[in-house]
Amino acid sequence: MDFSLLLVVAVAVTGVIWLLDIVWLRPARRQKLAAVEAGTTEGLDETSRERAMKEPWPIDYARSFFPVLLVVLLLRSFLVEPFQIPSGSMRPTLEVGDFILVNKYAYGLRLPVTHTRILELGEPERGDVMVFRFPSEPSVNFIKRVVALPGDIVRYEDKQLYINGEPVPKHLLDQAPSAAPGEWLLEEQLGEVSHRIYNNPRDPGPRVREIVVPDGHYFTMGDNRDHSNDSRYWGFVPEENVVGRAFAVWMHWDGGLPSFTQVRRIH
Repeated sequence: MDFSLLLVVAVAVTGVIWLLDIVWLRPARRQKLAAVEAGTTEGLDETSRERAMKEPWPIDYARSFFPVLLVVLLLRSFLVEPFQIPSGSMRPTLEVGDFILVNKYAYGLRLPVTHTRILELGEPERGDVMVFRFPSEPSVNFIKRVVALPGDIVRYEDKQLYINGEPVPKHLLDQAPSAAPGEWLLEEQLGEVSHRIYNNPRDPGPRVREIVVPDGHYFTMGDNRDHSNDSRYWGFVPEENVVGRAFAVWMHWDGGLPSFTQVRRIH
């Protein structure tokens, strides 16, 4: 289900109904009231007046919901959109049940539904945590880290990422983290972004020989390197599929009571 499409349709329907009322239906009600008053020598009491001017329920609902729906559409389409993390592919940066905020204008303004970029404001940078529509199934949103930009040469083998022939620096923090038994916790320096990743020493993982990222595309990986379905398996993310940059966790909910103790910025 495309929520953006449903929201656009709801705004359009309520807006049209409200506009019809302003232009045509409301003046007709006033004319009817004036005609009734003109034919009544003693005028109308307040109850009769209210009855004559009463709005039909579709108009009442449209007038109430249109401004709210319009504001939600504008905020969600051009400023900030909330998402929930459904899988552990971005651990330890993002946990299952984290509710995140995504900056929708960081990479340019896009129209809802068509996703056409109408204003260029920036481009994804190496190290960004990016939300995008899955290339082979655009109705599904993915979140991964951008590791390579257009024109970069990428290689990944023996759990080491290489960009343009240079190994991406990383160092071991913990061989037995309590939050992920069996994984190694490492600190990786990707461009100007320092972030943590998991590696499983018993899992050989995929191998990517040297490939060049095409123009208008990005190479992405999950921080949970051996438990992530990412560009190592299905290829590049086209620019037109980019949704925005994740910048904050505002709530965590794992089925119990929502928790706001883990509010943080995303690095």
